This record gives sequence, structure tokens and C-alpha cells, in this order.
Amino acid sequence: MPLDPSYEGRTYPPTEPYRVGREKIREFTEAIGAEDQAYLDPEAALKLGYPDVVAPPTFAVLLTNSGIRQLLDDPDLGLDFSRVVHGDQRLQHDRPIHAGDVLTCRSTVEQIMSRGGHDFLTARTEVFDEDGERVVTGWSKIVVRGE
Repeated sequence: MPLDPSYEGRTYPPTEPYRVGREKIREFTEAIGAEDQAYLDPEAALKLGYPDVVAPPTFAVLLTNSGIRQLLDDPDLGLDFSRVVHGDQRLQHDRPIHAGDVLTCRSTVEQIMSRGGHDFLTARTEVFDEDGERVVTGWSKIVVRGE
């Protein structure tokens, strides 16, 4: 089943708030093999002007994926996840994510197109803090292979 092109421009409701914790940042830092002490040591982060340990830039993917999950779970979009291939991922940070942040995501389907029997969906997910300030924007391209 092809993707429903009328979904282009659709914005999903904000996700549930996610509280960024030191332990989650530590786990992510260890998983990617990062060694910057600002990711692990609150004192090192404070010396650099951060309010607490700062997350590696790619930590934002954990958040943007929660926003993308909404459209993947939307049965009316017509997305067959068994045919999905990850096409591209980009992040643009307005500021670093740090422990103590409470963040929500809002995803929008930016583009749906078909080429060569395959569907391509580009989604933009904006991550906001409790004050409504944007922290990061992520773009994901999903390729749905044709039959």
C-alpha cells in the first residue's frame, strides 16, 4: 500500500514530556564511546558554562525517534514498516541538551513522494523545552521499498 500523499504537511500532537537525566546521558555516552568529561562530570560541565552534564549531540536522536514513532504508528498513513529502510538523518541544534531538561517533540510530515516504485517520506521533528524554546530540530528520511 503506498503512502497517503495527503499526509504531507500533517503535524502530530506533542509527545509526552521526557526528563533528561544524568544516568541516561552517561549510558548514551558510554554506548557511543565518547570521552568528553562534560558528558559525565557535572563539575566539568559547570566549568564550561552548562547547568549540568551535557548530552552528546547525537543524543537528540533518542528524542526525535519518539516523535517519528507517532507517524510510524499511524495506520492511516499507509506505512508498511516491514518495508522501511532508513534513508537519512540530520540534526540542527539551537542549544545543547543537558540533564534536567524536560523536552517534548512535535513531528511534521514535510514531504511524501514516489520514485522508481518506492515511497520517500521526510519528517521534521522539533524538540522543545518547558519554556517552549526550540532545542533541536531533526530530519528523518524514510524509504518504503516497493513490492
